[in-house]
Amino acid sequence: MTGGRLLLEDRTSGAGAVCREILAALPGWFGIAESVDEYVSACDRSPTVVGVLDGSPVGVLNVQLHSPHAAEIVVMAVVPGEHRRGIGTALLRHAESGLVERGVEYLQVKTLSARRDDAGYERTRAFYFASGFRVLEESPVLFDAENPAVQLVKALPSRPRA
Repeated sequence: MTGGRLLLEDRTSGAGAVCREILAALPGWFGIAESVDEYVSACDRSPTVVGVLDGSPVGVLNVQLHSPHAAEIVVMAVVPGEHRRGIGTALLRHAESGLVERGVEYLQVKTLSARRDDAGYERTRAFYFASGFRVLEESPVLFDAENPAVQLVKALPSRPRA
């Protein structure tokens, strides 16, 4: 991380404006306006971790609980100038820690499949694989016919016993 300490802020809701600002800096990943609006809405209404460096938001990770045992990363993004500096890993570890405390056992994320050649998403998948995610299923139509999806899943560690 460049010159400063990363602060991780847990926001129960209301992080939509920060999400929109960060996603606007990443048009190669987040160039579909309707999808961006959905991500912004998710950050406004549900738990989001915001990474702040030197007073500026540099990353966002939104999680949705599907059941007491399973959650999904709805959106995760780090501004381009801070890629490969540990911010994504810090956001993910922080979110996972909170999920483990709640007893959540599985975390999933959906992203672009390797069936579509895209260097940015190749790095995205590499990040998730390095973080312990594995392919659960591929879908040629989850997003749309031109953008095949892959669903990745990770088993979280058991909650520490009291």
